[in-house]
Amino acid sequence: MKGIVKQFPGVVALAGVDFDLKPGEVHALLGINGAGKSTLIKILAGIYQKDAGEIFFNDHKVEINNPNEAKANGITTVYQDPQMIPSYTGYENIFLGSETRTKSVFSVIQRRNLRQRAQKLLERFPFHVDLNTPVWELATVEKESIAILRALSQENMSILILDEPTSILTRSERDVLFEQIEILKSRGIAIIYITHRLDEVFQIADRFTVLRDGKNVGTYSIHDSGIDNSKITELMLGEKLNQVFPMRSGVPEEEVLRLDQLSVDGYFEGISLTACKGEILGIFGLVGSGFDELCKSIYGALPSDRGKIIIGRKEVVHRSTGDAVQNGVFLIPGDRRNEGQISDESIAFNITLSNLKEITSVAGLIQTRHERDDARRIVDALNIKTPSVRQKVALLSGGNQQKVVIGKGLYTDSSVYIFEEPTVGVDVGAKSGIYRLIRDLSKDKAVIVASSDVEEVYGISDRVMVMFKGRVVLEKPVQDTRLDEMLLYGLAGGVDGKKNQQEN
Repeated sequence: MKGIVKQFPGVVALAGVDFDLKPGEVHALLGINGAGKSTLIKILAGIYQKDAGEIFFNDHKVEINNPNEAKANGITTVYQDPQMIPSYTGYENIFLGSETRTKSVFSVIQRRNLRQRAQKLLERFPFHVDLNTPVWELATVEKESIAILRALSQENMSILILDEPTSILTRSERDVLFEQIEILKSRGIAIIYITHRLDEVFQIADRFTVLRDGKNVGTYSIHDSGIDNSKITELMLGEKLNQVFPMRSGVPEEEVLRLDQLSVDGYFEGISLTACKGEILGIFGLVGSGFDELCKSIYGALPSDRGKIIIGRKEVVHRSTGDAVQNGVFLIPGDRRNEGQISDESIAFNITLSNLKEITSVAGLIQTRHERDDARRIVDALNIKTPSVRQKVALLSGGNQQKVVIGKGLYTDSSVYIFEEPTVGVDVGAKSGIYRLIRDLSKDKAVIVASSDVEEVYGISDRVMVMFKGRVVLEKPVQDTRLDEMLLYGLAGGVDGKKNQQEN
């Protein structure tokens, strides 16, 4: 890939990126959120079309305008959490959409033939998975194996893109996946491996490329002199920190929330923290670190197995989100479209949904004028750009949609607000406004910001915690830490150096 350029409205996602891949190698693609990794592989996979640049395959220039053209060039992708039909067997999912050699409506699916094709695939790539078992009965790594076999079933497949393949795998499952990757390498399959976990780079990759701000800042062999966690962290961060954050003014006052050894088996263990009115507590972690589950546990969406939640001076038990809201805790979720809003409903409906008793009459009916007035007050306070509170949320910009979700939280007048990935899918201008909202809110409320964007956590917080594999590995006032230190702990648990990573 030479000089690849891709622009979106107001954003240059890729600014002349070069990237090369050799047969039979694992090439890791690294970078913090927004660096351009996903955009680059989506261009290679035919999901996005490049605005400029060239792609060469075996020294021949090719055009990839859609996923079918990518497959025709031998390129397939396995995304995070691959989608399957749970009731279908492994072999049925592998050949889903290509059950027959012809496309006639009169073609008959012959399952014996499918099983034979699947067996031949396993002979070539001896993965340990029972393809006759329904997918819902398989372990997570076995589902990942099915997804990889589905990719390998494509004719002439020679390039496999793995997007965060271990984000939902256990350590033992990860080892199984790495064994499968070695099999693929031995068959000459070239693999682009996207990950945030530096220990995996040194375990499985031959080379790595770092993207930053839509540019390639370097391609290295893992055996190059001076290459270790600190060097990679330096490459990923550079020296730039977006100046979109309000000035820190947090002065901790009374403690509002305290966790004492809170645990959810399989996700996080022994988390203790305090959140005070007057300051922002930031939690940084990567996908799979446990911060998402921690937020959901505090909010009652994922009940804890052990430990205590204390609001004020009272221990509480959150077995549901209703319990949390009643106790003054509200979560603004990271996945706003699926968890934070009802897109086809109005702004007024969404904002007041969190506290219906405020707009309900004695007879149990919604008072529409009261609903509109309350919603309009929130819209004005948050400066949501809309012609009317009756506007459907789906028609708003990403930043204004996020403000509606924040407004829904404000309507509960909670004492603890948890913002998870607060600016995902939001442009830089809108980010600045949301950060100011969060800072203003922290003056009277306890605020937690949890994010996989290290710059976001560092820029907005007064105190920071870093989670790695379900545990807190760093906790400091923000003025006592550095951006690269936070990222290093989040990527590798604080273990420094290639040698230590390989030993682990």
